[in-house]
Amino acid sequence: MRAILFDGQLQFTNSAVLRDPRPGEIRVDVTCAGICETDLQLCRGYMGFRGILGHEFVGVARDGRYAGRRVVGEINCACDVCDYCRTGLKNHCPHRTVIGILNHDGAFAETVIVPEANLYPVPDHVTDDEAVFVEPVAAACRIGEQISLRSGPQVTVLGDGRLGNLCAQVLRHQGCRVRVVGKHEEKLSLLKTLGIATVLLKDLQPERCDTLVVDCTGSPSGLDTALQIVRPGGTVVLKTTVAAHQSLHMAPFVIDEISLIGSRCGPFDKAIELLAQGVVQVKPLIKARFPLEQATEAFEHAVRKDCLKVLFDFR
Repeated sequence: MRAILFDGQLQFTNSAVLRDPRPGEIRVDVTCAGICETDLQLCRGYMGFRGILGHEFVGVARDGRYAGRRVVGEINCACDVCDYCRTGLKNHCPHRTVIGILNHDGAFAETVIVPEANLYPVPDHVTDDEAVFVEPVAAACRIGEQISLRSGPQVTVLGDGRLGNLCAQVLRHQGCRVRVVGKHEEKLSLLKTLGIATVLLKDLQPERCDTLVVDCTGSPSGLDTALQIVRPGGTVVLKTTVAAHQSLHMAPFVIDEISLIGSRCGPFDKAIELLAQGVVQVKPLIKARFPLEQATEAFEHAVRKDCLKVLFDFR
């Protein structure tokens, strides 16, 4: 099987071995997969991952109730029997594997193994290019599950990359007054065309007026910037993981009573609905496509400052 492996070094192989599915698992033949920030951080040592990378994907179920249909899959594979799972915290199951991230081969391969319970069918009018974004759009939707947005708060999203763009679109749809802070005019211009306010980081004024700040920078400096603009009593949401060690002065959280919330995976059903309705525009984010054989070139392209989304196209 063709696949992209990471064993301390990124490499393509045409001889990867697909394990046999366990009870309740389904083989999904991948048609499209996307590189995300977590993949880049894994290649920098985050989580100590070894195996086949990739967790943003769309494919065709080979068997099970969705056999022959296009599907996407939640990435957390829970045990379903522990206290966490029984109380609705399956994404935090201590026994879970995570597709392409933790003890589970991922979707940068011709076929990926996924629990059938994790699969969602893709509506016919949603293209593969759109469906491959379900996982990050779901992550953006998670913020609204964790924090009440009923008052339409003033929100600043830090980071003009892939996830920052999607978070801004989702939060705007949920009634927030959104601006995005970034370093790249070209990336910010995509948001401007959607009617979302933007500001270059170098022009950002440290006025502490934001009820909510969402850090999508993937940088150790993101949280420091967030503390410069969140108002006392406000909330900072961390949406990206960073492989590098971070040190942080904690006094502002106490003095200004700032809430700090980690935010990870979100609802696939809501994400699919937003994409099906055309609420979230994702195709302008796609900047390059590569076959699996060009793994190195694809990852080199994905880290370029002017790049947003890179896809592996199996078609």
